[in-house]
Amino acid sequence: MYDVLIIGGGAAGMSCALVLGSAKSKPFAEDKHIGIVMHQRTSHLQSALFNNVLGLTPGTLGSDILESGRAQLEHLYPHVDLIENEKVSSIIKSSDYFVITTNKSVYTSKVVVITVGYTKLLTIKGLENYIEPHPRANLEKERIWLKNDDHLVDHGLYVAGTLAGWRSQFAIASGSGAQVATDILTLWNNGKHTKIHDKL
Repeated sequence: MYDVLIIGGGAAGMSCALVLGSAKSKPFAEDKHIGIVMHQRTSHLQSALFNNVLGLTPGTLGSDILESGRAQLEHLYPHVDLIENEKVSSIIKSSDYFVITTNKSVYTSKVVVITVGYTKLLTIKGLENYIEPHPRANLEKERIWLKNDDHLVDHGLYVAGTLAGWRSQFAIASGSGAQVATDILTLWNNGKHTKIHDKL
């Protein structure tokens, strides 16, 4: 049983995993089981080139961020399970947890964070009732979002990145994933607003 399982290994998903992983030393997070399904094949980062992102060297490739983000998670937070080469086919609510089925396995988690892209090709069963036209994308592109209130789709079910209704900018997607992570940390910390910083 995971305490949180993140679906999608792009900007929002890895940002969420990094913030959650960085809280390991806190008493409210030390025993939490965190996982991320690292499906990256359809990530918009695959074809991205960055010249306008604070902190990134101009000319940085999105495909390189996909690799470096995975390495950062593995190196700094090895307690976060990276689930490779699996694609989620369904997410079904079952009383107080979710059953997540992939092409290879079945997982359970108390909290799920969806961070996949915002195309109408989304095929994860169990999410159909939340899908609506994207509020911040051109209509002709037929983008979608999971209707949510401040990233919360339903009890225990969060969405981050473009699928949460945000525009397709790397910094926005990353920030959205980090925001969801701090919301989950706040939940784990009995409602006390929580953020994680490293300081000199």
